Amino acid sequence: MDLGLAGKVAIVAASSKGLGKATALVLAREGALVTVNGRDADRLAATAQEIREETGADVLEVVGDLSENSMPAQLIERTVQHRGSLDILVCNAGGPPPGTFSTFRDDQPWLDAINLNLMSTLRMSRAALPYLEAQGSGSITNIVSISVKQPIPNLVLSNTARTAVIGMAKSLAAEVAGKNIRVNSICPGSILTDRIRSISEIRSRETGEDVEAILKEEGDAIPMGRHGTAEEFANVVAFFASPAAAYVTGVTVQVDGGSYKGLL
Repeated sequence: MDLGLAGKVAIVAASSKGLGKATALVLAREGALVTVNGRDADRLAATAQEIREETGADVLEVVGDLSENSMPAQLIERTVQHRGSLDILVCNAGGPPPGTFSTFRDDQPWLDAINLNLMSTLRMSRAALPYLEAQGSGSITNIVSISVKQPIPNLVLSNTARTAVIGMAKSLAAEVAGKNIRVNSICPGSILTDRIRSISEIRSRETGEDVEAILKEEGDAIPMGRHGTAEEFANVVAFFASPAAAYVTGVTVQVDGGSYKGLL
């Protein structure tokens, strides 16, 4: 299936590693002109070069921390200045630290989580919309978490901040649908990334269990019997971001191997 991504200008936030990196790579394979972003300049440069070597794509690097107020707009502006237009925005951000409600005092941990996940998405979307509106088309696709449908134990900050992204995305989708701009959210379940491994390592230190045993136990509990891969997740993001999904907006879709137990 041709996703219609050849020549499309795409930004993938927080894409130096993990799900963001996998998404940028899939988009580049499909012929998109991709901007990658991350805080670590060396890691980002290595990611961009890896994508270039594998796909032959033209990749733009924009170093910066999206939790800083001005950085989301800078990411959009740098891309448009370099490319001349914008078609696709994939909003992504790292996850807040694990912990329960009683772990975190009021104020800063909660505000940091909201700023990292909700406000970075809001600011990127706001900065991108004038360009998408001017050309009369485009997509914003948010990478969130299965926790927006089914809260994950010991991840109260993520459960809270990422769910707020869905409220904003659903509202925005309705506001801009008439302008031929689509807004969707994709929810990874247990995708085997560095974050999943690091959470398992924390559990290992607390319980004394072997990390690999923890990962196997978690994988066995998924209906498909394994963790997903970053590429499997990225393929879904690429579809929803692409013109192939031209009549799909306002949806929140999980990519979780069947883990989610709800009906909708």
